[in-house]
Formats: sequence, C-alpha cells, structure tokens
Amino acid sequence: MTVTTMTHRTASLTRRTNETNVIVTLDLDGTGISRITTGIGFFDHMLAQLAKHSDIDLDIHCDGDLDIDEHHTVEDVGITLGQALTQALGDKAGIARFGDAYAPLDETLARAVVDISGRPYLVYDVANPRERIGMFAVEMAEHFWRSVAFSASLTLHIAVLYGRNQHHILEATFKAAARALGTATRRLSGRSDIPSTKGRL
Repeated sequence: MTVTTMTHRTASLTRRTNETNVIVTLDLDGTGISRITTGIGFFDHMLAQLAKHSDIDLDIHCDGDLDIDEHHTVEDVGITLGQALTQALGDKAGIARFGDAYAPLDETLARAVVDISGRPYLVYDVANPRERIGMFAVEMAEHFWRSVAFSASLTLHIAVLYGRNQHHILEATFKAAARALGTATRRLSGRSDIPSTKGRL
C-alpha cells in the first residue's frame, strides 16, 4: 500500500531594524502550537489565541524598544508574520482562499472575514472603550492587523457586533480572525488550481 503524505507549508523569517529584532516561524498545516515572546503580556496572549484557533503553529520572538513604547514591536511582528504567511502560501494553488468566522466571548460577539486576494485591505470596526490593557495600547490591535493584511496581501474585515469589556472585545476579534484565516489557508482535497478566474492571486 502506498501512503501519500503532503508536505507542510512552512516559513521562517527574520526582521532586524534599529528598533526591533523579530523572528517568526510558522506552519500552516500545524495544530495550533505556539511559542510567543514579545515582552508584551497581552500581545503574547492574543498571538497564542491566533495560533490555537487557526491551527497554525507559530513561533514568534521579538526584542523591541519597549523602553519607548510597544508600537514598533507590534508593527514589526505584524509585518514579519504577514510576510511569513505569504512565503508559506507559495502560489496559493489549491487553497480555500476565503474564510469567515464569528467568535463570542461572554457579552461580546466578533466577526472576521478573510480573502487571500493579493489585494491588501483592512476594514476594522471595533470599539475601544479602554485605552490600555496592561502595557498594550488598545489602538495597536488595529495597527497589527493592518500590518498583517498589507504584508500578506489579504483583504481582511474585522468587526465587533457588540461588547463592553475591552479584553473580551480584542480576544474575540483575534479568535474570529484566527478561525477565518485557518479556513482561508486550508488546502482543499483534490484541488490544485489557483482559486481565481485571473489565474493568479
């Protein structure tokens, strides 16, 4: 009996600047294992949610200029993660391309829709009732997703339909985006074509 195994789609990238040193390794065909160290506790928690609920293995390490603030760390992790997604997806043949998901967290309900379109765009409709969670500036969540979307050429829509607790709001958005991204990046059985009438993404 012949057993056919599909190779895992992986990528490993490093981004070094005067502000940060980021290393991202991912496996699109993983099981959601994560090893995250950015120096920002809440951000680490969100990235762990992203891995767990997308089934994408993520190993992310960042040494950033946190003595200034968290901006460069969050931005550069988003950029590097987006570039790693692009590398791991390759020519995107055989993928689902689209993904959507809802995620509730107590009083909060979030929705995310992803199109691995080759056209970067972000719509982010999320209320920020608080300015910070720990050392994480809440406005940086939008900046993170913009960095990911534009570096990976994704069309990404994230919205919170309702919610009050800021921790719940952001965690629900990360979980919804994770589920949507996991669906969009999955390989479809028996398909090897580019999922676009243009013939490329």
